[in-house]
Amino acid sequence: MKRFLIILNILIWSFVSYEAFGWTQRPNQAQAQCIIHAPFGFPSANPLPYPICREGYFVGYDAGAKLPKYVTYTMTPQSALGCFPRTNAFVKDETTPNGPRPDDYAGTGFDKGHMSPDGDQSWSQQVEYESFLMTNMAPQAGSLNRGIWKLLETNVRGWTVQLNQVYTVYVGGIYGATNKKIGNGVVVPHGYYKVVINHGTNEVAGWYFPHTEPYPNLGNDLTKFRLGVANIEGVAGVKFAFPANAKELPVGAEWPIDYAALTKAKRAKCGANAQE
Repeated sequence: MKRFLIILNILIWSFVSYEAFGWTQRPNQAQAQCIIHAPFGFPSANPLPYPICREGYFVGYDAGAKLPKYVTYTMTPQSALGCFPRTNAFVKDETTPNGPRPDDYAGTGFDKGHMSPDGDQSWSQQVEYESFLMTNMAPQAGSLNRGIWKLLETNVRGWTVQLNQVYTVYVGGIYGATNKKIGNGVVVPHGYYKVVINHGTNEVAGWYFPHTEPYPNLGNDLTKFRLGVANIEGVAGVKFAFPANAKELPVGAEWPIDYAALTKAKRAKCGANAQE
């Protein structure tokens, strides 16, 4: 029965397109259109990833790994309190003919983990849909995706709102030639990183999360996973761009967060559509 359900799921996804969700994929935009998401310059990597520019984020896409090498986006206090509900409209990105598909994940035990999270992209219906394009996904164990990874996503929104600051985010997986693959060649990273920049103070902070079997729950203490940005660049193979006078928060330090205040602000703006 389980095998039948997996095959059925694959067959369904073979015919389902974005149009089934009632929206139209817009063409990939010129990289220059996404400068808002890379205000200090675009990250660099060798080989150079394929650029995918969406309204809400920018992807440096690695076609060989069928993963984003990195995703970058900028969030404001207004966009952090978006009210459009989650759709779960996972679809293939039509700009990548041989790119990842939702059925690549079927039966693998891995979540389709957002790099630029739906919660950060709910300020417009089109943007919310585009957050579910598969070029914005990477395989994540549920213990990470629904655990401390989700917690950090919430924290970044909270810092943006409570400190009334704009943040730019760099996020992606860490992988190599020997990593496990799922589906039609989607690489499973052995680690994930996130680097954030506070525009008001030019403060920078980075986190690294291991992602190896048996994929244990990593708890909820984010300070344990703080890592220097230079170290993250070294293991990720990506050079990030920062403001000229950037200053890194000491490892182990973070900005303050008030979850109750974030929830209150979200409910005040979104009412019944409030979701974390």
